[in-house]
Amino acid sequence: MKIKLLAASISLAIVAGCGQQKDDNQPTQQAESEKQKSATTVSATSEQKANSGLFLDNFDKSVRPQDDLYRFVSGTWLKNTEIPSDRSNYGTFTALADQAQKDLRAIIEESAAAENLEKGSNEQKVGDLYNSVLDTETLNKLGVAPLTPYFEEIAGISNKDELLAYLATVSKRGSSAPMGIYVNNDAKDPTQYIMYLSQSGLGLPNKEYYFDEGENFQTIRDEYLKHIEKMYQLAGLEDGAAAAKNIMALETAIANAHWNKEDNRNSVKTYNKHSLEKMSELAPDVNWSAYFEGMGVNGEKELIVRQPTYISVLNDIIKDTSLDHWKTYLNWHLLTGNAGLMNKELDEENFAFYGKTLSGTPEQLPRWKQGVSAVNSLLGEVVGKVYVSKHFKPEAKQQMMALVENLREAYRQSIIKLDWMGEDTKKEALDKLSKFRPKIGYPDKWKDYSDLTIEPGKLLENYMAARAFNFDKQRDKLGKPIDRDEWFMTPQTVNAYYNPVMNEIVFPAAILQPPFFDMNADPAVNYGGIGAVIGHEMGHGFDDQGSTYDGDGVLRDWWTAQDKEEFKQRTQKLVKQYDKFEPLEDVHVNGEFTLGENIGDLGGLTIAYKAYQLSKDGNEAPVLDGFTGDQRFFIGWAQVWARKYRDAEMKRRIKVDPHSPSEYRANGVVKNMPEFVEAFDVKPGDALYLAPEKRVKIW
Repeated sequence: MKIKLLAASISLAIVAGCGQQKDDNQPTQQAESEKQKSATTVSATSEQKANSGLFLDNFDKSVRPQDDLYRFVSGTWLKNTEIPSDRSNYGTFTALADQAQKDLRAIIEESAAAENLEKGSNEQKVGDLYNSVLDTETLNKLGVAPLTPYFEEIAGISNKDELLAYLATVSKRGSSAPMGIYVNNDAKDPTQYIMYLSQSGLGLPNKEYYFDEGENFQTIRDEYLKHIEKMYQLAGLEDGAAAAKNIMALETAIANAHWNKEDNRNSVKTYNKHSLEKMSELAPDVNWSAYFEGMGVNGEKELIVRQPTYISVLNDIIKDTSLDHWKTYLNWHLLTGNAGLMNKELDEENFAFYGKTLSGTPEQLPRWKQGVSAVNSLLGEVVGKVYVSKHFKPEAKQQMMALVENLREAYRQSIIKLDWMGEDTKKEALDKLSKFRPKIGYPDKWKDYSDLTIEPGKLLENYMAARAFNFDKQRDKLGKPIDRDEWFMTPQTVNAYYNPVMNEIVFPAAILQPPFFDMNADPAVNYGGIGAVIGHEMGHGFDDQGSTYDGDGVLRDWWTAQDKEEFKQRTQKLVKQYDKFEPLEDVHVNGEFTLGENIGDLGGLTIAYKAYQLSKDGNEAPVLDGFTGDQRFFIGWAQVWARKYRDAEMKRRIKVDPHSPSEYRANGVVKNMPEFVEAFDVKPGDALYLAPEKRVKIW
């Protein structure tokens, strides 16, 4: 099971990644650049006129919407906006996230500036964590010393059984290891929590980075070797060149056993239940008792192994790789996973590879943003509760609930009228639709951080404590009732998600603002914006993977064979459409990998349009700013996707991100919708014209 997001991870990320997949938002000492200060902000600087909800200053009237709706709506913004120097990409989502960071900064700095706060209070934790990020003088003075006890632990490992126990320990601490453990609902019995065991353990983003023969990826591999050697030198570790070769060899062997990203998103293939007793049949040379004892797991009888063949191959890798080479690997992942929490030299070298080389980002984020990101990551609901009280209106939640129910009704009517789906499958689909549970704005029950200790001036220790706290919270779910009030995003996150095992759609407070949602704007644009977002998340319940779960969140096949084949034929047409998109020369979108998100977009916009029509109750929408209601609906959809990418970041996302680039999310969907063709009088010969027989209609 994987939660389906509206958009890829943007900002407000953990300061130091796990090493497996780095974010370009690492701690930095560099000041915010003048370029960022002058960058055009999608939501803040474009004038919104006549209450239409349209950002007319972003339009490029030299482009015809029939040829390129995306650039017609955002062309001027694309021409005039420079990606901030501390960003790999920039657009609507990042602009709103920037504003959320500024709002959070004001909240956080009240605690950071306060004196004599009660130890253990939320205010003390927020203030001391933030200040520990900003205190670069102490970090530079300490150097790599905070990692010394952990290096000594690794040096003390004397046999493979101790290695297995230590692999469990580093997973608890948030560092990368060849196996990752997490706890979630059992996909076939979502009334119970269960452990999931998953492949992990890479320093590059995914297995393709180790094997792709393209020049760009060979360069990245070469730079990765140099980066490891340099990091070893800066940390005072011996023989970095030899270590780099050994680390690359071991990671390459691990990567070779990893499942590919297409199979890895398959809910059915990745559900493989094993008893703990029989794990020895899967990997006979792995001391599973030592591993699970290291996790602090007692009394569990079963777990889900997401990639069984990987675990079997890993068994041989563990057996055949020397203990010294494993220690080298562990030293590296301890170092790279925490480099952003160290001194200036390690921090900057870490960013030079993961920020500049992988994503093309010239500069790190200013230090205050690192502090906000740290607090948001480790104490997110503490500041989230204050954020909601200051920046979220209760009326917005009421309007959103009404929109959700309108979208639900539109889906209901659409499913009933589907000509390709039989009555038995329709009955199941309608049951699932009726059980969608919306969560809007913020949790009803806030997370309790009382067991987490945050100390002043101890950044690494604070992160280690927070990681252990979060792991313990996960592990301690085992054997307890399902917590249906839990949120997997903070209210200040500019995103949304669908959780298939809970059959819930979740919309944090921070996304409920223009251009997605404006309580005072024309309904057409709201339906094209937040309405399509709602539809997208509902659509994940019926995409190629979400449709394998029923209305109670159970992973089971509720489709007739004929309907499943009809569904597959339609989705494969969508795969072929997106395979043709080429954002950079010889860089194509992967239609299979992005299929779930593309189905979400197509279904979401289709149903949002239907809901918009229902909302008019037979009345004609007014013409505003020279556009009809239907035209404004599609413009509303396109304007939320304004985004620019650096070339390196585009190449990275094509490999690791299941979302299509923003241009194709805007244009790729509308060409399949006859309502768009009619709204803008699209004719054969226009770039966005698709012959009726080639259009895809699923929901």
